[in-house]
Amino acid sequence: MTRTYTEAETIAAIDDLTGERLVTFVRARIVQPVHAEGGPRYREADLARLQLLCDLAESYDLQDEPMSLVMSLIDQLNTMRGDMRALIEAVAAEPDEVRTRIHTVIRQRRG
Repeated sequence: MTRTYTEAETIAAIDDLTGERLVTFVRARIVQPVHAEGGPRYREADLARLQLLCDLAESYDLQDEPMSLVMSLIDQLNTMRGDMRALIEAVAAEPDEVRTRIHTVIRQRRG
């Protein structure tokens, strides 16, 4: 079972995270905790995301709307990385002639 953290545990685990800041991130839907019987619970991925959010807020003084945009872009990049990894694995499983043909087409299109 995946470990989850209470609000208090989450705030204690992350430098620069306050209760107010956590509420702001949740209201902006930048972080979406799991709703449990004892209150919201945060996963490891949420803690990593919250640490990044705090780092960005401290380093660049980003407000809610720009922060949402930055995190949306990061989410899109992570999704694309996963898609690219799956594509690379799929191409690697193809016969040599197919991989060579794909490689040639890519070089032609890149100029």
